[in-house]
Order: sequence, then C-alpha cells, then structure tokens
Amino acid sequence: MANKFLDRQVVELKVNLHCNECIKKILKAIKKIEDIETYDVDTQLNKVIVTGNVTDEQVIRVLQKVRKTAVKWDQDNQTLSAI
Repeated sequence: MANKFLDRQVVELKVNLHCNECIKKILKAIKKIEDIETYDVDTQLNKVIVTGNVTDEQVIRVLQKVRKTAVKWDQDNQTLSAI
C-alpha cells in the first residue's frame, strides 16, 4: 500500500490576514484540502504553511475561492517594515 504522504510538500504562502474572521475563513478552506498533514497560520508574518501532498497552486486556488490573495513565500517576504 502506498503512503499517501509520499509526495509530501511544504507550501508557504504570504496571505493578508486582516482579522480573526479572515483567519477563520482561511483555516476552514484549508481543512477541506485532501491529503494535507499539517497547517499553520502565522499572523505576525502573514504566512500560511500547509504540509502534505499538495502544491502551491492547489492551496492558492482554495484561498482564492474564499476571496483571499496568496503568493508564494520568498526570502523578501521575511522582512516586515514597521508602520
């Protein structure tokens, strides 16, 4: 029997997290994705991390369905400027 997490990926995305309602929508949408192992939301970095047999594109599409814009996380997104 094949391990369903054989193609395990770590998907890291930058998502604008305005409020608790945004976070609830995102978590509800992510939970519906098949073959995910773990997920986390970092509100300070506006970062969503999903681990499992998924691609960046799959997670981005799911977030777009709940009207959230997501882009792939890169090194430039790690520095936040103070307002």
